[in-house]
Amino acid sequence: MSDGSPMLTDLAGSASWLTAVAGVALAMSSPSRAGMAAGVVLAYAGFCGAVLAHHRRRRARVSALSGSADKEGATLVAYASQTGFAEQLALQTATALQGAGMPVQLLSLADLDAGRLAACRQALFVVSTTGEGDAPDSASGFTRRLLSGHDGLRQLRYGVLALGDSSYARFCAFGHALSDWLQRHHAQPLFDLIEVDNGDAGALRHWQNHLSALSGGAEIADWERPRYGNWRLAARHHVNPGSQGAPAFHLSLTPADAAALDWQPGDIAEIGPCHAPAEVDRLLERLTLDGATRVRCDGHAMTLAEALATRMPLPEPAFAAMQGLPPQRLIDTLPALPHREYSIASLPQDGQLDLLVRQTRYEDGRLGLASGWLTQHAPAGARIALRIRPNRSFHPPAGDRPMIQIGNGTGLAGLRAHLKARAVAGRHRNWLLFGERSARHDGFFSDELAAWQAEGVLERLDLVWSRDGGALRYVQDAVWRHADALREWIEAGAAIYVCGSLQGMAAGVDDALTEILGEDGLRRLADAGRYRRDVY
Repeated sequence: MSDGSPMLTDLAGSASWLTAVAGVALAMSSPSRAGMAAGVVLAYAGFCGAVLAHHRRRRARVSALSGSADKEGATLVAYASQTGFAEQLALQTATALQGAGMPVQLLSLADLDAGRLAACRQALFVVSTTGEGDAPDSASGFTRRLLSGHDGLRQLRYGVLALGDSSYARFCAFGHALSDWLQRHHAQPLFDLIEVDNGDAGALRHWQNHLSALSGGAEIADWERPRYGNWRLAARHHVNPGSQGAPAFHLSLTPADAAALDWQPGDIAEIGPCHAPAEVDRLLERLTLDGATRVRCDGHAMTLAEALATRMPLPEPAFAAMQGLPPQRLIDTLPALPHREYSIASLPQDGQLDLLVRQTRYEDGRLGLASGWLTQHAPAGARIALRIRPNRSFHPPAGDRPMIQIGNGTGLAGLRAHLKARAVAGRHRNWLLFGERSARHDGFFSDELAAWQAEGVLERLDLVWSRDGGALRYVQDAVWRHADALREWIEAGAAIYVCGSLQGMAAGVDDALTEILGEDGLRRLADAGRYRRDVY
């Protein structure tokens, strides 16, 4: 078992990318043939120099990031690599966070001692598994020094990216062992462990999505070129007018190709967002370009304005170099905007893909990139770039096992897909515990839930409203209140599925379940695939 995978590039947003942009622009904009030739030579020379210096630059970057290891408040990015792939992903992780303005420390597990770990407040581990479930050679000292014992890590929040090969029996074993050890010493997971099977691109995109969330929604370019399908915005409905919370919308999307209607409950829709039209107009004005010019972008013919809407913003130092660049070359040079992930709220047989999206708004008043595009900027009938990512860790339980679903807010989307599938299959031993702000304004899919309850699809339905008063204010309070019934369902073989916000809800539910079932009891449920989470 190894962490081998095709090499991923990390030029987007880096100094190398800016050098390439400037070189191409010089070659394309020189006024004479001699100037053009000189520009081409300079661009080619720069490219060759970048290739020849790749390993030296990489080591220098690792060294520079490692040198900040004792910087107060820095996020630790620690790796254990057998073939170099984990180290590469750790470097890309650290570079992405640093580019988003976060202080970062990058270390091999071989260099991580108890003092550094005890002082750390937030850590991301990128670790491979080798042999028959073993730690990489470089991590052997770490396993001896730290995994054998530690006083406690209550202050630490962490995430784990586990690399492995599912053809081996002990898939991602070291990553799981590390995560289990951290939890036993009371460290708190930032999100659930992410397994990467032979460099699976979908899992790596999921990791990047968490990096963006950790850095406050920063636009971190995807590490692979996106390959989206062509979908259409068929309907959009504001589901919580008057709510004290941010506006939420039920969206329905239909594909250009009906064969794209293929997913399981629990799977994720990755959306390729677009800038607001006004922002694109400002960019075209600065570059003195005609937005109606036809170009090709990601395999589709479209206007320059439409294509620029999907591209990363130009770094300020690149504007001068980009002046005069032909429109097609401009689009080919700029990386695509990073994707955003949403739980799918429907089934393929519905003939559409449903989402439940809440608007994100930054302190300066701007709408979030993807939520703004989906809920406000995209007109009815607009083309939506979308790809579906299988999410095996949140797929339905096997057979007719009872199902306890716990969630809040827009997390109801992922639970709705499961309930729809259970209704179709005639599996009616279902219990939903759901929390939101107000029954009057935030009863997402309330008519549907009531109908399922009346039909017996929902054996139990417990709704909790945080702004309506009463003894139970949050969904984790309902878990506590119904501890006896929950134990009975677990003894009857029930699986627990949690979907919704990571902060507050997911942690509170985990604490409640730990108190009710015990740490070992909850861990046994997770090991058996009967405790699953899709939290964000």
